[in-house]
Amino acid sequence: MIVRQPKRLGILAPSSNTVLEPETARLLPADGSVTSHVSRLRVVQISDDISSLQQFEIEPVLIAAELLADAAVDLILWNGTAASWLGFNRDRQWVAAIEARTGIRTTTAVMAINEALQQLGTRRIGLVTPYVEALEKRIIANYSGIGIDVTAAVRSDLTTNTDYAGITPDEIAEMVREVARSPVDAILILCTNLAGSSVAPALSRELGVPVLDSVRVAIEHSLTLLAGKPWKAAGSCG
Repeated sequence: MIVRQPKRLGILAPSSNTVLEPETARLLPADGSVTSHVSRLRVVQISDDISSLQQFEIEPVLIAAELLADAAVDLILWNGTAASWLGFNRDRQWVAAIEARTGIRTTTAVMAINEALQQLGTRRIGLVTPYVEALEKRIIANYSGIGIDVTAAVRSDLTTNTDYAGITPDEIAEMVREVARSPVDAILILCTNLAGSSVAPALSRELGVPVLDSVRVAIEHSLTLLAGKPWKAAGSCG
């Protein structure tokens, strides 16, 4: 009898994130064929001030990635969305640096999200975030730069990451419904510390547009990479 070892998904997580680990556990295959292993980097406050932006310097990321490499993970996932306001090239730089340091294939939540938007042919999105206006404006500008208009946006104006996790799935659902009143091709729940994974599929069916939750998209993307299969974004509304 051949016993196959489970694939190991290494996750780089913001230190104050309390949502992505339980959500990931729910999204992993029930047969135990994939296990998740987390390394954290310090992220506490999220805003556009200099101390917040400095949390996303590369060296702490590489140290955290090396700890995942000690566990011989098969894939490293940066499960944060900072590149949405820092610029999408930031994630490409992180991926290149992590792969060079560890030799392990790497992806990110934002790269997965943007690939999903591309596959779905999205040109107009509704945006749901916990962030402050200054970050929302940066996100809107970055999506405009890749040809995607944010036609509606709802935010919670919070800066403490642990507060993001206190937004309930029902509250997130109402934020999604609010942006759905505008013409959109898809709705993005953008933050891996928002508990939107459980409500996103039902909202897609209710509203008739894909609702992409950051954690769900990142994990689905990672699972297909681990399986060695081409990834197809879950865009069905039926």
